[in-house]
Amino acid sequence: MKLSISLTILLLLFSSTLLVQSQQHSSTLQVFHVKPPKPLSWQDTVLQMQTKDEGRLQYLTSLVAGRSVVPIASGRQIIQSPTYIVRAKIGNPPQTLLLAMDTSNDVAWIPCTSCDGCSSTLFAPLGSTTFRNVTCGSPQCYQVPNPSCSGSACSFNLTYGSSSIAANLAQDTITLATDPIPSYTFGCVSKTTGPSTPPQGLLGLGRGPLSLLSQTQNLYQSTFSYCLPSFKSLNFSGSLRLGPVAQPIRIKFTPLLKNPRRSSLYYVNLVAIRVGRRVVNIPPAALAFNPTTGAGTIFDSDEFRRRVGANLTVTSLGGFDTCYTVPIVAPTITFMFSGMNVTLPQDNILIHSTAGSTTCLAMAAAPDNVNSVLNVIANMQQQNHRVLFDIPNSRLGVARELCTK
Repeated sequence: MKLSISLTILLLLFSSTLLVQSQQHSSTLQVFHVKPPKPLSWQDTVLQMQTKDEGRLQYLTSLVAGRSVVPIASGRQIIQSPTYIVRAKIGNPPQTLLLAMDTSNDVAWIPCTSCDGCSSTLFAPLGSTTFRNVTCGSPQCYQVPNPSCSGSACSFNLTYGSSSIAANLAQDTITLATDPIPSYTFGCVSKTTGPSTPPQGLLGLGRGPLSLLSQTQNLYQSTFSYCLPSFKSLNFSGSLRLGPVAQPIRIKFTPLLKNPRRSSLYYVNLVAIRVGRRVVNIPPAALAFNPTTGAGTIFDSDEFRRRVGANLTVTSLGGFDTCYTVPIVAPTITFMFSGMNVTLPQDNILIHSTAGSTTCLAMAAAPDNVNSVLNVIANMQQQNHRVLFDIPNSRLGVARELCTK
C-alpha cells in the first residue's frame, strides 16, 4: 500500500506541473485578446488529471519493464556442454532453445534447419512469422566477423575454440524471461565443425555492436549481472539479471578496463594474489594491464603448494599441474583488484576427479603451444558469486551469493 500511495503522489505532482504550465499559456494568450478557455469543472479536472496520470503510469511501467531475471543452469548435465545456459524463446510462435552464455562473444548464433554438423535441436525459420534475413547492405552485415554475400543475404563465419561456424545473418524476436526483443540480430548457423560448439546456440554478452547489451541498450541500459551455480547442479538455480533495477547494493567494485584491440572483452586490474595470509611475490609488471598487448594477470601455484604441504606428492591431470591423490586442506586464495578483494573458498579453487581420488587446483597455465598473454578468471572461480557488469559507469562488482540448489 505504501508503494501505491507514493506512486500516486508522484503522478499527481507531475500532472499539477502540467496544469500550471497550461494556465500560464492561457494567461499569455489573453494579452492578444484571445478568449480564454472555459474553466473546467472540478469533475472534469479530476478526469483530465486521471487520464494524464494513466499515461504517465504506462510510461513508468515501461521503465520498470527494463528488468528481467533469466534462470541459469550448468550445461554439463543438461546438454553435456561445459557452459552455462539460459532458456530463450525465438520467433513467433516461440521455439525454445538452451543458449550458452558467453561474455567473450558478441553476436548470438543459433543452429537452424538443415544445419550441417549441428545437433538435433534446431530452430526452424520457416515456422516463425517474424523471421527475416539481413541483407548485404545493412549496417549489421559489417559488424560480424568475415562477412560475405550470397545473393542478397549476408553471411559470415567465425572460429569458436577448436570449432568453425558458418551462418546467415538474420533477425527475429527473442524472449528472455518475459521481455520480447523484436528484430534481434543473430547468426542462423548453416554449418559447424569441431567439438567446441554449444549444441543449441550461444548468447553473446560482450560489449560489441551486436551483443545483447548493445541491442537492448534502451531496455537494459547496458547493465547486467549473473550468479553461476555449481557446475554439478542439475537445476536452473542461477540467475541472469538484466537492467539496473534490483541489482545488489552491498557490493564492491573495481574499474572495468578496455583493450582497443579486443574492445568486446571485460578487463580488470589484478594488483596482487594472496594465498592464505601471504601475498605471493609477483613483480608488479607481471600483473599490470597492458592495453596494447592485453597482457595482465598470472597465477603462480608454488605458494599454494607450500601452504598445502611441501612433503606431499604433486601430480598432474590433463592441463592441471597441481594435483594430489590424498586428502588436503587447501588455503584460501584472494584476488586483490583495484578497489576490492575477492576471497575464494575451496569450492571455487579445487576440482575433484569423478572417483574422488584426485584433487586439483582449478587453475592452469596456458598450453605450451598457445602464445597467450591473456589470463582468464573463469567460471569455476565465479560460481556462487554475483558478478555485476555496470558498463555506463565502467565498473565490475563481485559479491558472494549462494545460488546452487
